[in-house]
Amino acid sequence: MRGWKRAAAAVVMAGAGTISSGAWAQKAGGAVHVVVQPEPPSLMQGLNQNATTNMVAGNIYESLVRYDEKLNPQPSLAKSWEVSGDAKVYTFKLQEGVTWHDGKPFTADDVVFSLDKFLREVHPRWRPIANNQIEKIEKLDDLTVRITLKQPFGPLLLAMDPASAPIIPKHIYEGTDFRANPMNNTPIGTGPFKLKEWKKGSYIHLEKNENYWLKGKPNLSEIYWHVIPDAAARAVAYETGKVDVLSGGSVDVYDVDRLSKLPNTCMTTKGWEMMAPIAWVAVNHRNGILGNKQFRQGLMHAIDREFGKDVVYGGLGKVPTGPISSKTKFYSDDVKKYEYDPAKAKELIKASGYKGETIKLLGIPYGETWNRWAEAIKQNFADVGVTVEIENTDVPGWTQKTGNFDFDLTFNFLYQLGDPAIGVARSYISSNIVKGNPFANVGGYSNPEVDKLFADAAIAPTEADRQKLYTKVQQILVEELPVLWLLEMDFPTIYRCNVKNLVTTGIGLNDGFRDAWKE
Repeated sequence: MRGWKRAAAAVVMAGAGTISSGAWAQKAGGAVHVVVQPEPPSLMQGLNQNATTNMVAGNIYESLVRYDEKLNPQPSLAKSWEVSGDAKVYTFKLQEGVTWHDGKPFTADDVVFSLDKFLREVHPRWRPIANNQIEKIEKLDDLTVRITLKQPFGPLLLAMDPASAPIIPKHIYEGTDFRANPMNNTPIGTGPFKLKEWKKGSYIHLEKNENYWLKGKPNLSEIYWHVIPDAAARAVAYETGKVDVLSGGSVDVYDVDRLSKLPNTCMTTKGWEMMAPIAWVAVNHRNGILGNKQFRQGLMHAIDREFGKDVVYGGLGKVPTGPISSKTKFYSDDVKKYEYDPAKAKELIKASGYKGETIKLLGIPYGETWNRWAEAIKQNFADVGVTVEIENTDVPGWTQKTGNFDFDLTFNFLYQLGDPAIGVARSYISSNIVKGNPFANVGGYSNPEVDKLFADAAIAPTEADRQKLYTKVQQILVEELPVLWLLEMDFPTIYRCNVKNLVTTGIGLNDGFRDAWKE
């Protein structure tokens, strides 16, 4: 493991330099204008994991590590780390000279507070890891933290991206009501950018952190995240030069091909390797007929997912076979298949005892694509005799309703986060049926065998052992359908070609502006 330490130090040294040859010479300063859609409900990343929160706040907060596009961990607030021979003790050496945006020093106390107190209480992904896998988190000195596990847990280093394990300032949050702390509105991080102004409904303005610990970074002087509610207006903003970057999902899929062919325009689907998002229809198992497996199976056969992929989502993705993306580790297609089959759907729905009651579908307010998907699924269900009423709301309303289990069906898309133990299990294990967060097990699905399989797979000693367990859990979940999987999503980022080094990590724009520069 000492090789890790040497590699980590080398990366830090390399990151401190600048490119300075020929046409690639960097010019310090400059502003980049980015579309963020929809407007984040919050920028306090520890409390909110909405996709757009992570995109903006990942440049304000930092975690111990970051990741390349192959998801290899790289130094961030931890400059190096060592793992014990029994793989149960992780010792992190922290960067020196790091300060919070308010000037206070960053120390091991902040790391211990964040991972052992703050996130354990409020974070739906970190909570099960901390409770099930970690024996203790302790400060050895001001720049050293030791995490001792109950048993080996291979995905630990993959659980430390800024969305899953942001480091929070202890001096601001200790002893407060975390969710009600007034500083949630003006987040203080250690990242390369800090919040200058948030004009609700218009833009979020981040400015360069002049005291950033990594010398020479960031290169850009400011970032404007523009809030433009209308999809056509977002496309026009790029065409007319008002914005430089269209973040993934910020324009309707129907505009992607045309916009990507404009002059001085580049496009990439990279930067989503960590997330590997899957879209689905979440099902509230508490609500009458939705708790019936046959009914859910009928609904799955009723959805024309190929139409959804090709027509609604512009072909940008792949129809999933179950809860684990085919793009990530431990995927298996040895599962029951649900082809589009209205006749089979009618048979199953009739057998379930459905009596024509209205099912409400809560739309997700992430653009016209989702509105069209809601209409398509409403029609699919009507074709097999199921009555659906679509409910619409804004982002805070959707977040509140979904987190409080106030829905029958709703759309969601969740990130796989590099390993099923981190990004997949949270949606299906019964211990994560917790009110208040739309990215936990909101449907109330509970199966003790699934709980055990996920727990065992997380700590199994070999990749082969883990694969066997994850294959079994996929087979059970595909049979029981706690959610109705729709699409393995691709998200293109469209940007001016003179914005360089924009997507260089496995989470893309979510931490990309540290290294970006404008030619």
